[in-house]
Amino acid sequence: MTMLVMTGTGTGVGKTISTAAIAALAVAGGQRVAVLKPAQTGVGPDEPGDLADVARLAGPEVTTRELRRYPDPLSPEAAARRSGLPTLDPGEIARAASDLDTGHDLTLIEGAGGLLVRFDGTGSSLADVAWSLGSLVIVVAEAGLGTLNATALTAEVATKRGLTVAGVIIGSWPAEPDLAALSNLEDLPVAAGAPLLGVLPAGLGTASPDDFLAAARAGLSPWFGGEFDPELFTGRASAQK
Repeated sequence: MTMLVMTGTGTGVGKTISTAAIAALAVAGGQRVAVLKPAQTGVGPDEPGDLADVARLAGPEVTTRELRRYPDPLSPEAAARRSGLPTLDPGEIARAASDLDTGHDLTLIEGAGGLLVRFDGTGSSLADVAWSLGSLVIVVAEAGLGTLNATALTAEVATKRGLTVAGVIIGSWPAEPDLAALSNLEDLPVAAGAPLLGVLPAGLGTASPDDFLAAARAGLSPWFGGEFDPELFTGRASAQK
């Protein structure tokens, strides 16, 4: 059984799309897949959250579980405080992940925002969850200017906390990448201290399930069951400019 913790360098970097892409490839490969979203913020009780996107894109075969939902678009701790709803602790999240792991080949744990976003007043975070589970960490990063510092900070914190960053994924690659984005194809693995495991195109969340699977296969590393070659992609992207 395998568990992967999915974190981002911030919000809106393509973390849910990256999670869904990994799940889609695993399902296509015959694996039993679960996705755990410990805390969903900024979504009302009857509104579709991130897990609805995962199920729509990766397929109904994926088991999804959400532990807490808070209406305000804030960190889980701040959203819980404002709403008066219970907070989360790493132990509860780890137990839920372990429970899913017993019946699945791959369990993906998708955080809210970055690695150190707080779940409760004690400062517990996704980093604590990853440590308690002994899980590898996948960092989803932005493509353009400013991403190197955020990626390096995430990787440094992960390493100091005894975690292993397995790789970095660019979660939303622009149709017309600028100089910074093209340069970051080579620089992001250095910042992360880990390989570039994928580049997913912007706007992928609107694709049909079949097109999404094809894009996931093209955009993710063979490590996930895909066909992505970072050197080939970098060469082709640079040649377009």
